[in-house]
Amino acid sequence: MATSTTTSRRPAAKRAAAQPREVLKQALADVRRRAVLDAARSAFFDLGMEKTSMREIAQRAGYTVGAIYSYFASKEEVYGALLSESLERLNAQVQAALDGRTGAVEHVRLAATAFFDFYRENPRDLDLGFYLFQGMNPRGLTPELNEKLNARLRDALQPVQDALQALGLPPKRALEEVTALFAHTVGLLVLSHTGRIRMFKQASQDLFDTYLRQLLGRASGRGGSVGEA
Repeated sequence: MATSTTTSRRPAAKRAAAQPREVLKQALADVRRRAVLDAARSAFFDLGMEKTSMREIAQRAGYTVGAIYSYFASKEEVYGALLSESLERLNAQVQAALDGRTGAVEHVRLAATAFFDFYRENPRDLDLGFYLFQGMNPRGLTPELNEKLNARLRDALQPVQDALQALGLPPKRALEEVTALFAHTVGLLVLSHTGRIRMFKQASQDLFDTYLRQLLGRASGRGGSVGEA
């Protein structure tokens, strides 16, 4: 006859046995979701958003369409997940560049450079982030999702804006400078990735470095550029 102590242990033992199964189940779901995202990424870049279907994504992932729908309700939701993941990696790279660093000048330089380097090293993330394969238009995203993703993009530039204000720029002026930096950076990256910059016989890295020195010069009240800080 089982004692009360033995009986009380059985539910705990069952819960303990169930935990590894739940971990395995979640790990399998994560692998499948990753496969769907990878398949969708290749489909979007090969075919464009409008010509890509959930069936196409499923075929590339090696799953049924029904299996895909268990993870994402639509191809637009898949696209949003891809872009969200890209922006999280961008923000992580910016924060890693600033980790343990002090000084407003250094923060401007490091954060701006990390932003530039992320898209320079990951051209497909640039296409993804700025909808370059679908006509510079965020079609398929709801206004709410589009604003959420835009907010994460702004978050990656916020350290630059904060540092510019720490250098003495008023908030309005700091925002103007960050907007100009953003426009300049994206323009250089597009020219570089498309090869158009070669018509000017210029290098995007050199032009970015020059612009960044000029920005720091303006922010430091020197009117020109500043050297290494």
